[in-house]
Amino acid sequence: MVKALVTGGAGFIGSNLVISLVEKEYQVTVVDDLSMGVKAKLATVADQVEFHEHDVCDHEFMHSILDEDFDYIYYLAAIASVADSVERPYETHQVNQESVVDTLEYLRVKGYQPKKFLFTSSAAVYGNYPELPKREDSRVQPLTPYAVDKYASERFTIDYGDLYGLSTVAVRFFNVFGPRQNPNSPYSGVLSIVTNCLLKDQQFTLYGDGSQTRDFIYVKDIVNALIFISEATNSYGVYNIGYGKKHALLDVIRMFEEAAGKKLKIQFAEARNGDIQESLADITRLKELGFKANWGLENGLREYWEYADGKSK
Repeated sequence: MVKALVTGGAGFIGSNLVISLVEKEYQVTVVDDLSMGVKAKLATVADQVEFHEHDVCDHEFMHSILDEDFDYIYYLAAIASVADSVERPYETHQVNQESVVDTLEYLRVKGYQPKKFLFTSSAAVYGNYPELPKREDSRVQPLTPYAVDKYASERFTIDYGDLYGLSTVAVRFFNVFGPRQNPNSPYSGVLSIVTNCLLKDQQFTLYGDGSQTRDFIYVKDIVNALIFISEATNSYGVYNIGYGKKHALLDVIRMFEEAAGKKLKIQFAEARNGDIQESLADITRLKELGFKANWGLENGLREYWEYADGKSK
């Protein structure tokens, strides 16, 4: 049986990934300290996964888990709050970088050779440089401790592959949305907040005029891409994961209203300092690898609403 380790497996993307891996009949081990994740997100597969509520910064514990010698390691554990990284730079650094390097080093020292070690990064590494679309070799401008750690961990991941023969790969997520995203989180995606407002008939605050563009991607396409990239024997380096299409936020909200059959109450507010006006992924490398998205934006919005509406009843 194929063995997979998912750190951060009770989080938004992690839980969706775990469920898909279980459906593929992988033997899945999850490590999550539940500081941000929610174990209930794995309720449908709880009896099919080995779950450890533990901190990835506990190196001795992580080494004992890694001794199970996994076929695939998906490293999603992170403190994903940019604001938290600014408030607590060293504590978040320990999770977002030191734990990653320690894992890679233990694999190297012990001679373990997983088929793929996949590290999940973020489009935040690109910062505010105006060039679009963002290519994997575009200039980076990590502006926060979160982005700095993500970029550094990417480089460690790739260099451990280049220098020591580990099969490693890193991915940069763009704007992910879908089931199991927490709308009450301060770092939650905008569409989960929109969804919550639609469900509760509450007012949504839109910062700016809604013309800011994002490359939104449905979480099921993200998960499919993660599995595809990890299983591809010729995957290497860094891959952007998005649709390669930019949409104005207000246009996406209108599409979501159509899917929901409801109008959103919108209050416009001044744009926030530091908010990026435009974001767009160049996904040439991902397409050249052979990946094709199955869902797309409109289908993803429709299914997301059906899921959220069904959960609320």
